[in-house]
Amino acid sequence: MDNPWQTLAIRQQYDSPWICTEEHDVINPAGKQSIYSKVCFKNIAVAIIPLTENYETYLVGQFRYPTQSYEWEVCEGGCPLGTSPVETAKRELIEECGITAKIFTEVLHMQLSNAATDEVSYTFVARNLTLGKSNPEETEQLTIKKVPFAEVFKMAMNGQIKDGLSVASIFKVQLLIEKGLI
Repeated sequence: MDNPWQTLAIRQQYDSPWICTEEHDVINPAGKQSIYSKVCFKNIAVAIIPLTENYETYLVGQFRYPTQSYEWEVCEGGCPLGTSPVETAKRELIEECGITAKIFTEVLHMQLSNAATDEVSYTFVARNLTLGKSNPEETEQLTIKKVPFAEVFKMAMNGQIKDGLSVASIFKVQLLIEKGLI
């Protein structure tokens, strides 16, 4: 479909190593001049669900500063623009969980909040795992726990896992498992 918006001007309002915000002067679909704010991400979100032969996975627990809460999530990381999401998945899985995998399968590609941001994500299932030592970034104080995937699904269903990318990824993998595709 054709774009019903017309952009008149763009001004950057804020810039950090992770995001920038923009204010757009636009003509909206109703033909009226207005302002649209946009958050631009400097990384692609990448989620990894490592699965053992017995359908167990590894969750990452950490305190999330923006929500001021401790959260359980799937392994996640930022992929710099222009970098391969699967290469980032390999790096993040080693960094956060100390796991290498021989097989990475993309199972989900999403827009995370397309009314306000340009952030996109990729989710990979990692198989044929080898355990090693993790090496988290200095900003990460992580707890890693091995959990049957059926239990992870229950945690997402009952709200124990609240991170949007984690929940969507878990639901997609559960569906693939039920259909015998993983």
